[in-house]
Amino acid sequence: MKNQPTWYKKLVITALTVSIGLSAGIAGAPHQADAATASITAASRASQVISIGKNYLGRPYQFGAKAGQTRTFDCSSFTQYVFNRIGVNLPRTSKQQSHVGSYVSRSNLRTGDLVFFSIPGKPGVINHVAIYMGGGNLLHTYGAGGVRITNINSGTWSSRYMTARRVL
Repeated sequence: MKNQPTWYKKLVITALTVSIGLSAGIAGAPHQADAATASITAASRASQVISIGKNYLGRPYQFGAKAGQTRTFDCSSFTQYVFNRIGVNLPRTSKQQSHVGSYVSRSNLRTGDLVFFSIPGKPGVINHVAIYMGGGNLLHTYGAGGVRITNINSGTWSSRYMTARRVL
């Protein structure tokens, strides 16, 4: 660099400074670009979950439906099956599923979150799971009509809400 013009020397020093700064950012705290990529990936996977689940709208509900088959579903075999299709393994029951992933508050629900409810006659006991679709809507299965979309604020769903978990 002896015979280079001053502007060239400044350019090289600036480039080295930026390079060292970027390397330190990658080695240190999580990099913002990595967090943005993870967020995009989670959103994409959530869209896949909803798309796969919607393919089964109207599929009959059967309590205790066998895991892995698609003729009938109960709430947790449905979530287990749909998430498994994108490589996320969930336990079999809604109560077990309520312990995976990370807690998310009702006010911070995102598409793809698992939402858990009690059922009439058993307040405070998790007995139902649904997939949050966004816009206050749930994708789940129960009773006559089977797999369906329901608003979280309709009927008794809002009062039976227990917790939510993020697995994506």
